[in-house]
Amino acid sequence: MRKLLLVFGAGALGGLISSLVIWQFGYTGVNRALGVAIAPDLTLNWLYPRIVWGGLWGFLFILPVLRSRLLAQTLVFCLFPALAQLFIFYPYHTNAGVAGLNLGMLTPVLVFFFSWVWALATAVALRLSR
Repeated sequence: MRKLLLVFGAGALGGLISSLVIWQFGYTGVNRALGVAIAPDLTLNWLYPRIVWGGLWGFLFILPVLRSRLLAQTLVFCLFPALAQLFIFYPYHTNAGVAGLNLGMLTPVLVFFFSWVWALATAVALRLSR
């Protein structure tokens, strides 16, 4: 039970950190400079689902995959939420289209980067909790 609580909590923290990075990129115009229309407002309605999903995706860290290699592990685990965002959430739950390409051609790159930020923050939180 302790392990489940740790991975959920670390994933939720990763979701918070990733969301703040997404917001900061939108707020400062980095996304716009890259031709991507992702600039969310920092509201609880936007933030809360991302924290919960981060916690749920955190359960990936129960899997014994590349535990001794931080970079490799985060690159593998970031693929799951990124691919879900690009090929499930964007096309079926928003008008962003497949891979979010209606938001800009570099949307997939940014989604993978933001998912990697989530995975890195989650992995670091788990390592610090030991």
